[in-house]
Amino acid sequence: MSGPRSVPDVGAERPPRPLERRRNLVRGMKRLFAFSSVLLLSACAATERSDAVAPAAPGFLLGVWHGFIFPVAWVVSLFMPQVAIYAVPNNGGWYDFGYFLGIVVFGVGAHRTKTVYRDRVIDVRARRID
Repeated sequence: MSGPRSVPDVGAERPPRPLERRRNLVRGMKRLFAFSSVLLLSACAATERSDAVAPAAPGFLLGVWHGFIFPVAWVVSLFMPQVAIYAVPNNGGWYDFGYFLGIVVFGVGAHRTKTVYRDRVIDVRARRID
């Protein structure tokens, strides 16, 4: 007869299995790659000098308008070189924010979606197997 068996503690965590370790390592590598890619791409962000902004330059409201008319302005700019889709110089961040809102909220990105809901009723009679 052998000695008493030890019963594993129910609340104790088990050590990760090799497959779980590999999955965790792959997840960590993916996150590291994504973070380093974003960091690398952030170096490409455009910057401007603070004295480049003119006081009478287009601001937030003109940014909203230019974003709203973006599709038409883009098509026209293909045939007429004096037409631009973005005002330069502008007053910086507020113009950009208005331009973004004009495109996404009020312009091209503002499309309605139609959601269709279906109710499925499954009539199955269950039988008990003993």
